[in-house]
Amino acid sequence: MDSFHEPRRVSEPIKLEDLTAEVLTREAEYRAKDIPLSGRILHVCHYLPVIATLEASSRPGIISPPPTPPNPPADIPPVPSGYTPPETTYTPESNSRPKWSLTTRQGHAAMISGIRSLSTTHEQVIIGWTGDIESPNSTSAGEKLKIPTTSLSDEDKGALEEEIANFSSEDDDSKSRTTYVPLLLDDKVAHGHYDGYCKQTLWPLFHYLLWQDVSPNSHSSSFSADEHWAPYEQANAAFARRIMDVYRPGDLIWVHDYHLLLVPKLLRLMLPDVYVGLFVHTPWPSSEVFRCLPRRKEILDGMLGANLVCFQTYSYSRHFTSSCVRVCGYEVTARGIDVAGHVTSVMHTPVGVNAERVSRDLTRPGIQPKLQSLLKLYAGKKIIIGRDKLDVVKGVVQKLRAFSKLLHDYPEWIGRVVLIQVTSPALSDSPKLERQVSELVSSINGEFGSLDFIPVHHYHQTIKKDEFYALLCAADLGVITPLRDGMNTTSMEFVIAQGETKRSPLVLSEFMGISSNMTEALQINPWNLDDVAAAMHQGLTMSQADKETRHAKLYSVITTHTSQTWAMTLVKLLLSVVDAQGVARQTPALPTFRMLERYSKATKRLFLLDYDGTLAPIVKTPSMAVPSEDTLTALTALTGDPRNLVYIISGRDGAFLEQHLGHIRGLGMSAEHGGFIRAPGTTEWTNFTESLDMGWMNEVLEVFKYYTERTTGSHIEIKKSSITWHYRATDPEWGLFQCRQCQDLLENNVAHKRPIEVLVGKKNLEVRPIAINKGEIVKRILYLNPDAQFVFCAGDDKTDEDMFRALQFTEAPLPYTMDPPLSVSLVTGGARQHTRVQLQLTPEDLFTTAVGHPSKRTLAKWHVTSPVEVVVELLKLAGVHKEGEPML
Repeated sequence: MDSFHEPRRVSEPIKLEDLTAEVLTREAEYRAKDIPLSGRILHVCHYLPVIATLEASSRPGIISPPPTPPNPPADIPPVPSGYTPPETTYTPESNSRPKWSLTTRQGHAAMISGIRSLSTTHEQVIIGWTGDIESPNSTSAGEKLKIPTTSLSDEDKGALEEEIANFSSEDDDSKSRTTYVPLLLDDKVAHGHYDGYCKQTLWPLFHYLLWQDVSPNSHSSSFSADEHWAPYEQANAAFARRIMDVYRPGDLIWVHDYHLLLVPKLLRLMLPDVYVGLFVHTPWPSSEVFRCLPRRKEILDGMLGANLVCFQTYSYSRHFTSSCVRVCGYEVTARGIDVAGHVTSVMHTPVGVNAERVSRDLTRPGIQPKLQSLLKLYAGKKIIIGRDKLDVVKGVVQKLRAFSKLLHDYPEWIGRVVLIQVTSPALSDSPKLERQVSELVSSINGEFGSLDFIPVHHYHQTIKKDEFYALLCAADLGVITPLRDGMNTTSMEFVIAQGETKRSPLVLSEFMGISSNMTEALQINPWNLDDVAAAMHQGLTMSQADKETRHAKLYSVITTHTSQTWAMTLVKLLLSVVDAQGVARQTPALPTFRMLERYSKATKRLFLLDYDGTLAPIVKTPSMAVPSEDTLTALTALTGDPRNLVYIISGRDGAFLEQHLGHIRGLGMSAEHGGFIRAPGTTEWTNFTESLDMGWMNEVLEVFKYYTERTTGSHIEIKKSSITWHYRATDPEWGLFQCRQCQDLLENNVAHKRPIEVLVGKKNLEVRPIAINKGEIVKRILYLNPDAQFVFCAGDDKTDEDMFRALQFTEAPLPYTMDPPLSVSLVTGGARQHTRVQLQLTPEDLFTTAVGHPSKRTLAKWHVTSPVEVVVELLKLAGVHKEGEPML
C-alpha cells in the first residue's frame, strides 16, 4: 500500500520442473505437520469445456423452442394475420437409456490447458455449468435448438453426469484423466446470471465502462444495475452447493473469474477450514470506478472469503486492495486484507498460453499453402495483421484510426502496406460498432486506396485455425490495441508463429494484463494515435538485428511463462498462503453447553469484557457506539447474581463508561486500557498512573499534532493515562500511510528512551505506559478474587490479547498460584504486604474468547464471530431467553 507504482522487472525464465518439485516438496512438509491435503485440486469455472447434445431421452416428446423464421424480403407479401406457424418439436428416439453426445467447447483454451496439465501431479476436478443443452435439430439458419433443463428427466441428468465424468478431449495433452462435474442450472437463472449481471454489469465495469453505456435496456425508465443481481446470487449459491457435493477434506479449490465472485464466502460459511483461491482473469478497475457498483460490498465480501485472491498484474491487485480499503474500510496488513480476523492474501501472476501446443499447431499441413497464397497475393507489400473480437474495449476503432494516421503522416507507405483486420463476432452484437468500423474501413480505402491498391482488408467472421496461423506467419507487424484486456492470446501466438518466419515486431497496448511481461514489444497508449502510428512506422522500418533481439526475449518469456507454469504457480501460491495463515490451526467455536455446565457448578464467576468490537460493534463515529438493549439486559442480569463479578475492561475513558453503563449496579469498570479501575458498587476511580512518570505525553502530543495538520480528518484524543491519534475519518490509504510513518517516528525516536509502548489499533495509533495494559488489570482482578471457579473473558483486538495472555496457565502445574501483580503494588506502594495466592481455577474453567473469524491469530482458546454472538452467550449464561433463540 505504500507503493503507488507497478514494479517493473525483466521476467526471469520459469522452469516447470522446478515449480513442480517445489510444490511436491512443500506438500510433503505439510503432511508431515499433519496439515490435511487430499492430493486433489477442484477448479470451479463458469463453463465446462464441453457442449452437451441430447440425442435420445428417457422422456420422449421433449418440446424444443420453435426456430425464429427469417425476415421476409420486402417484395414478398406479409404473412396473413391469424396464421400460426406449426410448432417445432424434437422427439428423441425412444430408448431404454438416454443418449448424449459431447463435443469440445471452444474458448478459455489457456486456462483449461493449464488446469489439465496439473493432472500429472494432482487429481483434477473441473466443476462448471453445462451450458445450454442442445438438440440435434437446427433452425433454418443453422443454429442448434435448445432443450430446456426442466424438460430433462432424472435419468437424463444422471446419464449426462456419467458421460461428462468420463469425457476426454482430444486437446488434452495430460497423461492422467481430468474429471468433469456438471452443474445444471435453471435456464432463467443461468441466462440472468451470465447474459444479465455478468455481461451487462460486471464485465463493462471491469473494463472501465458503466452499464448504462452498454446495456441494451439502459434507456428503460426501470433500468437498474441490480436488475440481474438475484440470478447472480442464485447461480453462485448453486455452484457452492455443487462443490459441497464433491468436496473432500484437504482439497485445494480454485475459483475462476468474475462469474463466481460470491462463491468463496459461501464456501467459507459452509466449510470454515476450506483452502480456497480466487483467480480473476479480467482487469480490475480503479476503486473510483468500482465504487459505482451498487453491490460493491457484497462482491468484495464474497471474494474475501478466499484465502488468496490472485490477478493478472500488480496494478489490478493494487486496485483491488484499494477498493477493499476505500469501499469497506478493511485493514491492510503485511499478510493481506483483514476482515474480522480472516486474512485474505492478494497476489498476481499472469496467464500464458500452451506454447508446446501452439508450436505443434504451426506444423499443420494446411498452413503452408495458405501462407504461400498470402505472400503471393501481397507480394511487394508489408502486411500488418490484427485479430480481435468486435467489442468496444478491443480498440479496433482506435487501430483503424491509427493506421489512417500512419498513411497520412508517412505517405511513403501508401501502396506499400496493407492492414488485414479480422474481427470475430462478440457475444452480444453491437450494430453501432459494426457500422462505425465499416465506415472507417470505407473512409480509409476511399482516401488512400486506388484501383490496384486497397489499404484495409476487413473480415468480420470467425476464421479457421489454419487461416489464422497463416496470417500470423505472414505478418510483417502485429498490432494489438485493446483499451482494457486481461489476457490476450493472439499476442503470444504471434510471437511463437514468428519464430520460424520473419521475427516481426509487435505493437502492443500498455493496457493489457500481459504487457508488463512483454517489455520488448512496442508498447503504446491506444488513445494516442500519433504514438501508435509512430510505433507502426518503427516496427515496419526496424532492422533485422533489432527484430531478432526483441523477438528472442519475447519468445523466451512466452515459452517459459506458459499456461502450465501459471497453473502450477497457482498451486504453489495457495499452498504458501495456507501455511502462512495457519489454516490447520483454527480457533474452535465457543462450546456453549460446556460453558453453561462449568458456569452452573461454579460458586464464584468472573466476567472480563472488552467494549468496542465485543459488546458493541465498531462504528465510524466512536460516540455512536452505544450499548444495545440486549447488552444492557445481559449485564444487568449477570451483575444481579451475587456469585458473579462483572468487569468492563475498555480503552474508553471513564466518562463514556459511566454515561452508558454507570447505572448498572454491581458493574466494575476499567478505563483507558487499564489506566483506571472502578470496583463494583463504588463510584471512585483508582488511578494507576499517579506513581508513573507521565512527562512523555507532551512530546508525543507534538508528534501527533504534526501528523494531524497533514492528515485531513484525523484528530487527537488525550486521556489521563494515554494519548491516541485517530484517522478513521481520513482518506483510507493516506491515513494508513501516515499512521505507519508516525508509528515509525515514535518507535525510533521516542519509545526507546521512555517507558512507553506504541500500539496500532483499529484506525488509530495509541501511546501508553508499558506498565499499564488490560493484562495487568485482569491479573489484579484475579489476584484479588482467587476463589473464582469460572472465567469468561472476551475481546476483539490486539489490546485484548494482553487479557488472554494473563489468563494463560498452560505450562503451570495445578493448583495454579499467582504472585502479586504490578497493578496491585502500584496502588499500595509496594508488594511486601502481599503474598502469593492459590487459585481455584482449572484449565476447563477458563473461557478466553476472541471475536472474529476462526483463522484470526489469537491467544484465546475459543472464538465467536460477532458482538451479537457475545451478547447472546451472555444472555444464555444469565438465564435470559432471547426471542428467536432456541431454549437450552
